[in-house]
Amino acid sequence: MNAQIIMNTIGGLALFLLAMMMMTDGLKVFAGSGLRKLLSQFTSTPLKGVFAGILVTGLVQSSGAVTVAIIGFVNAGMMTLRQALGVVFGSNVGTTMTGWLVSLVGFGLNVEAFAMPLLALGVGLRVGSSGKRYRGLGEALAGFGLFFLGLAILKHALESVALSHGATAAVLQSGGSVSFLLIGFVITVLTQSSSASLAIVLTAASGGIIGVETAAAAVIGANLGSTSTAAVAALNATPNARRLALGHIIFNLITGLAALSMLPFMTHEVELLAGILRLEGSPAAVLALFHTVFNTMGVVIMLPLAGRLSRLLERAFTSVEEQSGQPQHLDMTLTATPVLAISALRAELARLRGIANQLVRGALLDSSRDDRDVERQSDAVRSLVVAIADFIGAVRTERMPLEVGENLARSMRIARYLGEAARLSEYAVLLRHETGRVRDREITASLRRLIDRVGYCCELAGQDKIFAEHDDQRLAALERFEAAYQIAKSELLDAVVERRLTVDETDQLLGSLSHTRRMVEQLVKADRMLRSPAVMDVIEAEKRDTRTGV
Repeated sequence: MNAQIIMNTIGGLALFLLAMMMMTDGLKVFAGSGLRKLLSQFTSTPLKGVFAGILVTGLVQSSGAVTVAIIGFVNAGMMTLRQALGVVFGSNVGTTMTGWLVSLVGFGLNVEAFAMPLLALGVGLRVGSSGKRYRGLGEALAGFGLFFLGLAILKHALESVALSHGATAAVLQSGGSVSFLLIGFVITVLTQSSSASLAIVLTAASGGIIGVETAAAAVIGANLGSTSTAAVAALNATPNARRLALGHIIFNLITGLAALSMLPFMTHEVELLAGILRLEGSPAAVLALFHTVFNTMGVVIMLPLAGRLSRLLERAFTSVEEQSGQPQHLDMTLTATPVLAISALRAELARLRGIANQLVRGALLDSSRDDRDVERQSDAVRSLVVAIADFIGAVRTERMPLEVGENLARSMRIARYLGEAARLSEYAVLLRHETGRVRDREITASLRRLIDRVGYCCELAGQDKIFAEHDDQRLAALERFEAAYQIAKSELLDAVVERRLTVDETDQLLGSLSHTRRMVEQLVKADRMLRSPAVMDVIEAEKRDTRTGV
């Protein structure tokens, strides 16, 4: 194989990859938020998720882009892992659209005559449009044009191999299924694009370089190789991202092994189906059909198992933050007995207060805490708040004494205060960073005094004895914190007038100060309500009523 053929093959593949990126990026911009809405709103069941995954992946031509969006939805709580798995299963079917484009359009038309007008129209829209969406459409159309040009170059290069290097073609045709499975896998891993692997395999099969059955094995390998993208992306990602990546790998492994185990039978049946559809004259179309059939078979196998798989995956990659975000004292069987439910709530709220208190103190006082660590812990607190709210909503309210209802409402308020304090802790990290950057000694000293006051408030709120009748010490600590806040605020305003700080620096510091103040207020409010004797009074009254049969 001479150098010219090698360079043409590499150049055609590079052009093809560039075209795929342009198509994906352009279509995402043109579709705007519509695709995100479709993914978030029409995935209420795994089956609907499959159809949404097929549609969206077929439109944007990138299962990786769809998977990244789905991970975001799962992390935000907009979608369960089970629903997300349905979308991932569907995206594997949607990505087979590339094979159909290559086989039906790339080999069925005069590619150059088709590509040039698309490329001209796309570049014209990209350069001449003022609207962002139409520039995105222009980029996508230009990508389609380059897609077919790259395919044409690849086709001519591989046809040259078949015509002038018969020995090479013969060696390739004699290779076994496992060898071609590995070839498809390696090409996908190297290019990080199963579409590129499919283009090479379909083009080689169309040019007679490899047979249909060995090409089908390479298609399976390309499908398996596509999991490498998700695996690499999930190495340093969130637990949900890792679970979804593992779900993607499991789906492709099971689907690939099933297809490989009955490869001769499947290729025979697919060729019969291709004859019915009048596609038997095109090896590329037969392979595109094979790709679609075996991925659809994988959905049929895996969709009924989505629930079990999601439960299995939820046990994997569990982080410390996720464990702390799961309730330890709440059991839905207790909701039928309000007195037991209130006792469990009291214990869980005390635990939540401890977690939130530790988070707030660490955000301000612990320089080893980075932004991501605080953000993960904040998310865990908010998850626990949601679990507490769900538990309170499930408590049976029929014939419930007024005091119990009031106590449940109080518990909900405490949880919300602590959740808000956790959310604002991310601003406390900013205050710590900004304090370290201020060079004015007076302002730095004032801010550090304020931070020390926050630490003392947190220390008092974190004491083990959660019920106390006298709150004077805590009130005094809060008053001293408020005084320190007002002094720091006043000094910052004086500093900007005297030009010791810029307006932007002052605005940032004042914003961080204000959020930190609200954070402390929310934490102290929750702590005072949790310590209130009224909580214990209600529990004791309920116990007396239970004993006397009232």
